[in-house]
Amino acid sequence: MNDVDVFSRVVNQRRSVRAFLAKPAPADIIQSVFTAAQRAPSNCNTQPWHVAVASGQSVENLRSKIPAAFSAGEWTMDFPYDGKYEGVYKERQYQAAADLYAAMGISREDKIARNEQFMKNYTFFGAPHVAFLFLPEPFGLREAADLGMYAQTLMLSLSAHGLASCPQTALSFNCDLVRQQLNIDPANKLLFGLSFGYEDQDKSVNHCRTSRADLSETVTFYT
Repeated sequence: MNDVDVFSRVVNQRRSVRAFLAKPAPADIIQSVFTAAQRAPSNCNTQPWHVAVASGQSVENLRSKIPAAFSAGEWTMDFPYDGKYEGVYKERQYQAAADLYAAMGISREDKIARNEQFMKNYTFFGAPHVAFLFLPEPFGLREAADLGMYAQTLMLSLSAHGLASCPQTALSFNCDLVRQQLNIDPANKLLFGLSFGYEDQDKSVNHCRTSRADLSETVTFYT
């Protein structure tokens, strides 16, 4: 298998997984994953990211505290987010949600089941590991793009190592609690979280496959 085939395989097997096995990944595999991700590009090689990786008891502490805080309305966010889109972006958002809930057999009218599934964000979909991706002050929009490139490199590295992941904006909704639990400097601002581990292939939610726009809709080639 040549390099192109290997890369295509890794890219195509990476997707957002929403049910994980409780089995932890070996520490040496995690170390290898994050070592490879460190090769991500950034403006002027500033590497503007701070990543906190929680496993073991630290994950369990967060898994018990975040849902309760969210349900009690104790939300704190470092970056604004309303989840509202327009036009084709809204259409893609709705289609992705429709595909996801259809895979689980949850109807649009079943608000209770839909909310229960959403709340699984805050238990990390059962994942034994979660990475919180912070943008240190005083970095802004351009450096957030660097953090995004780091996250994509990280997810591809996880995929190449046989691990699954799910990037979650929802995990940024309790930033103060996360910082407090992990003893993170307040100067680090939480952009999002990333649950990871081994995929539970028996769960129907992981049978969902979202579509992608045709290349002509998103890329223009000029000659």
